[in-house]
Amino acid sequence: MKVMFVCTGNICRSAMADGMLRKKALERKLDIEVYSCGIYAEDGDYATYNAIYVAKNYDVDISNHRATNIRNSKIEEMDIILCATKSHKEAVMYMYPNLKGKIYTMKEYARIDNNGQDMDIKDPWGYDTDIYNNCINEIEKCLEKILDTNCTI
Repeated sequence: MKVMFVCTGNICRSAMADGMLRKKALERKLDIEVYSCGIYAEDGDYATYNAIYVAKNYDVDISNHRATNIRNSKIEEMDIILCATKSHKEAVMYMYPNLKGKIYTMKEYARIDNNGQDMDIKDPWGYDTDIYNNCINEIEKCLEKILDTNCTI
């Protein structure tokens, strides 16, 4: 199974999700290849300091993460594409219409139903570690729900 996380710059949300799923897959001995990219990412950018810092609270090391622009990613080889927001999902579907049935938001795929509201994982870029902690906590809840339910990863 190949999973791709998508956000804007691939230095916060998708980087943290990538690192966290890699760790969970290893712990659960799951055969999952994990990737991430950003719609507007600059190839080679580092994860933000705050993303690296809060990920460490989950024993996830993303200090070696490097951003990948979606155009330079392996997105067309993926089985599942999990986006941080609805707008990311729409952008990916526009760019890669052939992948339509594989593209979800993280909350959508985790079957988190907020009555159609608040289905985005908000961008923590530029905010303090409290906002980053909220973000990674949301990501962790999504991944746990995905891995603990009948969702296929």
